[in-house]
Amino acid sequence: MRLTVVGCAGTFPGPDSPCSSYLIEHDGYRLVLDLGNGAVGNLHRVGDLLDVDGVLISHLHGDHCLDLVGYAYARRYDPRGEPARLPVWGPPGLRDRIVSSFDRPRPDMVDATYDFTDIGDGSKLEIGPFTISTSRTIHPIECYAVRFEAGGKSFTYSADTGPCDTLVEHARGSDLFLCEASYADGVDNPPGVHLTGAEAADHAKRADVGRLVITHQVPWNDPEQTMAAATAGFPGPVEEARVCASYEA
Repeated sequence: MRLTVVGCAGTFPGPDSPCSSYLIEHDGYRLVLDLGNGAVGNLHRVGDLLDVDGVLISHLHGDHCLDLVGYAYARRYDPRGEPARLPVWGPPGLRDRIVSSFDRPRPDMVDATYDFTDIGDGSKLEIGPFTISTSRTIHPIECYAVRFEAGGKSFTYSADTGPCDTLVEHARGSDLFLCEASYADGVDNPPGVHLTGAEAADHAKRADVGRLVITHQVPWNDPEQTMAAATAGFPGPVEEARVCASYEA
């Protein structure tokens, strides 16, 4: 499997990246994992804009799903002709969230572009070449970590979460763990929302993953401090997610 970072900023776009979005590829199948605000622009940089076979959304916060609005326009009005409806998997309410995010409710636009399927805690999916499972994270709204397995390899995405033992079990033994670290270490952070760099490393260590990639850093934090804390806490390779960087699992 190949993971390519389309966007990795948390909460709002940063100076070097749009919000969360990742391209997962295997055997010619291309699945977009989250599509946060600003991410559609970077889809141009990782392949043909319409060459997407499916989208999976972890939760309904705008920095993970709102570019489904812009992408609907891209697919609907491409001069090459409107492609077939795109399968989209996400938590209940995703369709209505996107319908209501246009200038006025646009069920016609959304239903002509996307075909939605709900996911939940413990969902088991066969999508293209991927075997996919989900687990509920600790976050203010319904949010799901996602594990991909294909070709004898495994990759787990934390989505957004506070400290979460369930995530550790879900990621256990993954070749690659893409984990958020939105909060700064050493300060009094609100509970049950996000992880720090040290907490991401702790989750990766307890899950015995092969490699840790830190993502979803917010623009006002110091990424060097976050990465230093993550590197100090995890004995394996630790990298910082960067736009258009690719990782093999």
